[in-house]
Amino acid sequence: MLRAYQFRLYPNKEQQSYFANYFGSVRFIYNQMLADKIDHYKKTGKMLKNTPAQYKEEFLFLKDVDSLALANAQLNLEKAYKNFFREKSVGFPKFKTKHKSKASYTTNNQSGNIRIEDGKIKLPKIGFVTIKQHRDFDGVIKSCTISMNKAGKYFISILVEQETPEWLPAEHKIGIDLGLSDFAITTNDSDESVKYANPKCLDRSEKKIKKAQRALSRKQKRSKNQEKARLVLAKK
Repeated sequence: MLRAYQFRLYPNKEQQSYFANYFGSVRFIYNQMLADKIDHYKKTGKMLKNTPAQYKEEFLFLKDVDSLALANAQLNLEKAYKNFFREKSVGFPKFKTKHKSKASYTTNNQSGNIRIEDGKIKLPKIGFVTIKQHRDFDGVIKSCTISMNKAGKYFISILVEQETPEWLPAEHKIGIDLGLSDFAITTNDSDESVKYANPKCLDRSEKKIKKAQRALSRKQKRSKNQEKARLVLAKK
């Protein structure tokens, strides 16, 4: 059984620079391979079988990037390309952009090159990065995806292979009724009901988001103040 666990990362300045390079390189190789596939198909009517290794001599900066991160970008492109030819309704693969596409890359665990020790996780070519592991897990790490959100926060999603648990039959049955006046009402085998009040945190969050959206809309386009307001909204 495969299960994913997501944790917060706290890279230092040097590691942030590495991540930025990886995000950009993965996006670049995806776009370059897609452009060459399109050009080849227009000329020959056939699908081009290209790999990241073919581009490393021309684009030397790719040699500094984890090869498995580039390989996973290739796999994502191949999957999107084949899905289009199998079912046109899914749409043709789109080029990735710095500001609209998600900043992320995926790498695989080989011979323990990804592991957690003393509050840090070791990543290929980067080394140990501080991780906030709020829960433990058992199993073998298969791969991990590092990402950065619009607010500049870093996260890691770790895919773990675990033994399938032997689920025990439930001894008690509980009914749950979701409503508007109450968040939920639970009823057990003894017909005992418990009411849970609606949390007000959602209302407060919505008000903060609306206020931040109004502030963003008043800023001049492509200005520094607009970028600051965008970050404030992203953090809400």
